[in-house]
Amino acid sequence: MRIYPKLVALVCLSSLLLDGQAVPAHKTTHVVWVMTDGLRWQEVFQGADATLIKDGERKDFWRDSAEERRRVLMPFLWSVVAKDGQIYGNKLSASEASVTNGFNFSYPGYNESLTGIADPRIDSNDKNYNPNVTVLEWLHGKPAFRGKIAAFGAWDVFPFILNAPRAGFPVNAGFDPMPGFPKNRAIELLNQLKADSPRDWSDEPYDNLTFHTAMEYLKQRKPRVMYLSLGETDDWAHAGKYGEYLRSAQRADQYLKTLWETLQAMREYRGVTTLIFSTDHGRGDGPAWTSHGQKNPESKDIWMAFMGPDTPALGERANVAPVTQNQIAATLAALLGEDYHAAVPASGVRIEDVITCRYRTLKKCG
Repeated sequence: MRIYPKLVALVCLSSLLLDGQAVPAHKTTHVVWVMTDGLRWQEVFQGADATLIKDGERKDFWRDSAEERRRVLMPFLWSVVAKDGQIYGNKLSASEASVTNGFNFSYPGYNESLTGIADPRIDSNDKNYNPNVTVLEWLHGKPAFRGKIAAFGAWDVFPFILNAPRAGFPVNAGFDPMPGFPKNRAIELLNQLKADSPRDWSDEPYDNLTFHTAMEYLKQRKPRVMYLSLGETDDWAHAGKYGEYLRSAQRADQYLKTLWETLQAMREYRGVTTLIFSTDHGRGDGPAWTSHGQKNPESKDIWMAFMGPDTPALGERANVAPVTQNQIAATLAALLGEDYHAAVPASGVRIEDVITCRYRTLKKCG
């Protein structure tokens, strides 16, 4: 068979052109989504608050400028994610991110994040199974993702938020042991620590136990989509312990760094994984920083960050259209080449700037 080099070159070029512009091929095959509960946009973008920080905490967290303060608080977020990805939610730079559910607390926020729908029926933190199908469950119903999704949460309500019995993928939360690893010494130890550790909160352990359980699962089972929710930022805030709140935010950032470096060291994840980092709600201002909910309307304000091979490195977004919590689910699916919004029209639309996809206008990247 004769090969015509010019024809081959033309076909290859045509496959890279869309609307007259050459754009890169879609690369994301794996997504890891981390949330940390109730971390305010104020600390994320400005670092420690001068009106809340105590003298004993100033050495660790206070710096002269907001840029220095936020970097010392969350060095990985600002030195890597904000440089190589995108972060939304700095109201001082005309970049607004918000919840749309109107309740501004956890279960409604997690439902909105995970389903893309602000459901008025989700109006409490009670342990009721979610009637809505999350984007994780929707993906799990597809052959390409069957058996390749897992979720981990510090809060023991997550089996209900994700409707674990119906969803069909592993959901490990609260103090529950991680089953299915009888000869894994690391998971056996983590399970024992969950059982033996002192309990400051009855509904969740410290984040380190949840994080390391998720990390061990990641190394052993290599899911295509992994969800991880941390809780200490919200717990310490409700307790009014600002220093511990800052330290838990700093640990969340360190966990993110460890997670990303682990992903880049693994052949299955290197160069094909997108990281999403977000929160479920904001908090009040000034003395009301410990609270959130309908009585604190400013607690609707959140933040979100994305980094991966299909996300242009636009950094800290400024002077952009507002984004909302209900857009994260469709954005996650689109990063994997799936169209969640078309399947669930009530959900928010994907955030276009987060995704570079050669098939975007052909509706093949979600």
